[in-house]
Amino acid sequence: MQCLDLAGPMDVFAEANRFLPPAAHYALSVLGTVPGPIRCSNGLALAPHGTWQACTTPPDLLLVPGGPQLPAQARDAALSAWLRDVGMRCQRLASVCNGAFLLAHAGLLDGLHVTTHWNDATSLAARFPKVHVEPDRIFLRQGRIYTSAGVTAGIDLALHLVREDWGAELSLNVARRLVVFSQRAGGQSQFSPYLAPQVDDASTIDTVQDYVRAHLGDALGVEELARVVAMSARNFARVFTRDAQVTPARFVERCRVDAARVLLETGHAPLKTIAHDCGFGSSTRMRLAFTRHLGVTAQQYRTNFGAFADPG
Repeated sequence: MQCLDLAGPMDVFAEANRFLPPAAHYALSVLGTVPGPIRCSNGLALAPHGTWQACTTPPDLLLVPGGPQLPAQARDAALSAWLRDVGMRCQRLASVCNGAFLLAHAGLLDGLHVTTHWNDATSLAARFPKVHVEPDRIFLRQGRIYTSAGVTAGIDLALHLVREDWGAELSLNVARRLVVFSQRAGGQSQFSPYLAPQVDDASTIDTVQDYVRAHLGDALGVEELARVVAMSARNFARVFTRDAQVTPARFVERCRVDAARVLLETGHAPLKTIAHDCGFGSSTRMRLAFTRHLGVTAQQYRTNFGAFADPG
């Protein structure tokens, strides 16, 4: 499993105990799938308090962490049966990252809107068609069931759970102690490597996509893109939307956002310069595009990720 999927939420609840009277403390227990230490993907070995087979009393909160191999693993019938039984009886049920796959195997997410790590969202949706996957959420609640995005999003979810239990002030105090945001802005798309879809073969759509990426500063309406591949505008728009699963206008905007992200991460050019170079026309239009696709403004994105740029 991924260590932070477990350690992050546990530290939130442990820090909350610093502010709570002893009688109100969260009692934390880690259940393993096998007896003895469990090796995390970073090499750390953790010793669970026991195994799930010995746990028959449902906890107030059952939280399932994720791990690098989970999306490819086959369903464990015994574990799924236990998760379904205990999960149906506990007050709250949650997953961190791709721990959602284990809940889905148990049938606990059927008909629900859920999220997971952006890199696993497509796989989760394909493997479990009854589950409605929203790939851009940090965490999502459906009644008593909670799912969260990758790794550190488990901390966001745990802070939210503490807020539900004890109010905003205690949740904020825990966030301050952990030096994290009590509620981070935007969705997880801002952490994914790209927005624009790819077409692998040398098709008409591939030709257009290459042209768009090479001419982001130009006017890229449907008529211009149709001219590139010698098609009528109407037929081109239909074929592109069918094959790329996105309209031409949406694709162009996503490419411009992707290009601007790179410039915001790696350079120090003014926003209006980046907006002009990437074809937005104005920093206002770029801000609106970033908000639409990433849930944060271009300036917020630079603040979050521009620290890695070389100041020269």
